[in-house]
Amino acid sequence: MKRKLTLTVDAELLPVAKQYARSRGVSLSSLVEGALRAMAAGHTQSFATRWRGRLQSAGRDDGRYEALARKYL
Repeated sequence: MKRKLTLTVDAELLPVAKQYARSRGVSLSSLVEGALRAMAAGHTQSFATRWRGRLQSAGRDDGRYEALARKYL
């Protein structure tokens, strides 16, 4: 049995969340329910899993690389 729930979110977040749900073909309620179920079940992704493939290493011509190389190599 479903129950009604009132949530308070930032005014700027609401249209973004609605668009995100719409782009996935689900309602905002279904999106929130799915997230709550995943958290309750402990199936949240680890930090490493969420960020895998999103970061790029610095090239040798990068100043940060040069500074680290001087310090550690």
